[in-house]
Amino acid sequence: VTENRSDLEDLHLYATPREQRFRRFASLEFEGQLYMTPYDFIQSVTSDEPKRKQKFYNAKTTRENELNQILMETPPVWKGSSKLFRNLNEKGVISYTEYLFLLCILTKPHAGFRIAFNMFDTDGNEMVDKKEFLVLQEIFRKKNEKREKRGDEEKRAMLRLQLYGYHTPTNSVLKTEGEDLVPRSYWDTLRRSTSQALFSDLAERVDDISSSLSDTTLLVHFFGKKGKAELNFEDFYRFMDNLQTEVLEIEFLSYSNGMNTISEEDFAHILLRYTNVENTSSYLENMRCSIPEEKGITFEEFRSFFQFLNNLEDFAIAMQMYNFASRSIGQDEFKRAVYVATGVKLSPHLVNTVFKIFDVDRDDQLSYKEFIGIMKDRLNRGFRVRIPI
Repeated sequence: VTENRSDLEDLHLYATPREQRFRRFASLEFEGQLYMTPYDFIQSVTSDEPKRKQKFYNAKTTRENELNQILMETPPVWKGSSKLFRNLNEKGVISYTEYLFLLCILTKPHAGFRIAFNMFDTDGNEMVDKKEFLVLQEIFRKKNEKREKRGDEEKRAMLRLQLYGYHTPTNSVLKTEGEDLVPRSYWDTLRRSTSQALFSDLAERVDDISSSLSDTTLLVHFFGKKGKAELNFEDFYRFMDNLQTEVLEIEFLSYSNGMNTISEEDFAHILLRYTNVENTSSYLENMRCSIPEEKGITFEEFRSFFQFLNNLEDFAIAMQMYNFASRSIGQDEFKRAVYVATGVKLSPHLVNTVFKIFDVDRDDQLSYKEFIGIMKDRLNRGFRVRIPI
């Protein structure tokens, strides 16, 4: 990295929570731009801090021949699996915009995968090419500009170089008539940015910058080493499903110690991570008293619950239709609402465990509003609140 250490440390003050986390976990730098390895990404969504003590100001500088050698390890998309990131480990590079895209995937229901694919497929030919995918760069970059902290323009320009690999102009690329309608998330940004005219404007910008952008593991995985392949929906769906499964497997295995189940207490620990719950001990103690005999949570139960969480908005709507939004609910009502809203069947033991965790007054009823609020934090892995520097 060419800037001195103090300058790079100062940049953290101008970064958003997502930027801060990316910079803290990214371990590679190429031509001034920071990248995560697949290992870094997995760490960033399953750990509070990097296992290695690298910092954003001492990422390893990578030469072009080293980068090309790393990308040679990337398998084609049809060879993808739920161990892709673990198998690649350090042999891969992920840009900041791709990091945001991968975070989006982790929190979306399977029904949303088709929507995501159609957002990239701007010409409607049921295939996504490299240029269409690179429009993602511009959409997320423009969204990020709206969230930037005001201050030293030189420092902000340095930060953009780290995150995007080029100095971005301050003039707007997105059309200004919708500037006041700022979506709440990057996923919403994608959904609101799908008009053909808007994609046409962004595609022109992509033509200007694509020649200066380096290939990444995702680009090679999706579009081949020459960038000429196209991505169909089946492969896209499988990639998204595999990524969700891989992260859940890693979280589950970190507690299972090679066994087929994790304890109810471990499940509670995982649920309460990345939430704004300050006193988790009271929830854990409540569960221990309510479930004295450990039965265990299987991976299938574990996965089904997080599939439900990815449908949390639909569940909230279903509960409002049941008119339970302002009062507590029982296990049968909860289980039925989950199935109606998401199509996911939660086992009686899993539902009972969830109730025992959150049923603070032990009346076998769940406070709907409190549960939804806590789970929204968990779903977004802490990004609803500021991550400590």
